[in-house]
Amino acid sequence: MNGKSAFRATLFGVAVVALGGPALGSSPLDAISQKDQVAALRTALTQGATSAVSKLGAVDGFLGNPKVRIPLPGKLAKAEKTLKIFGLGPQIDQLKTSMNRAAEAAVPEAKTIFISAVKNMTVQDAASILTGPDDAATQYFKRVTSDDLTAKFLPIVQKATARVDLASRYNAVAGKAASYGLVDAADASIESYVTRKALDGLFLMMAEEEVAIRSNPIGQASKILQKVFGALGH
Repeated sequence: MNGKSAFRATLFGVAVVALGGPALGSSPLDAISQKDQVAALRTALTQGATSAVSKLGAVDGFLGNPKVRIPLPGKLAKAEKTLKIFGLGPQIDQLKTSMNRAAEAAVPEAKTIFISAVKNMTVQDAASILTGPDDAATQYFKRVTSDDLTAKFLPIVQKATARVDLASRYNAVAGKAASYGLVDAADASIESYVTRKALDGLFLMMAEEEVAIRSNPIGQASKILQKVFGALGH
């Protein structure tokens, strides 16, 4: 049995026990306490999320990572080189840095929301995750947490951008750019744009963490994951 199969088989057994479903037939998990099985389930589903939050919520979590770095929106990004030729380089660089710093400040708030989502997960949710693609858990989190995350992120982004007077400068430029079709109307507000991009980056990193856990559960640092997932062998 490969790592991915072990993850799915073990987590399914754990999910059924932990969420009150019917007992499965005899398996290596029978020798492990229900408490440990529940702990393994929650660890497996939150580890990727909390790891992503930790990485992105640090200094340069967004700015230093080209996969999630927040660029200028739309056609404004394509005009960046031209704008710098006209002497706007320092302003453009400050704008991009401030946007990414705002995202880094907001992301740590996601952790408690993700933990709550794990606690509220149903048997049906678990089954959907187990039978779905490699980012099924990420898609579950995205579906049940996006609204709460947006509400949590917006005021933090607003506060972070206001400290550097970014909101008024961006909104003035982007508002005009939107009227000329250079920026999507939805991105004409710095707060909404940065919040949306912060969520995109967060879920992208979560998906990568989830793939790593599915591919090599025994190689994870968590002792409870090693104990429960290692019970099946390979």
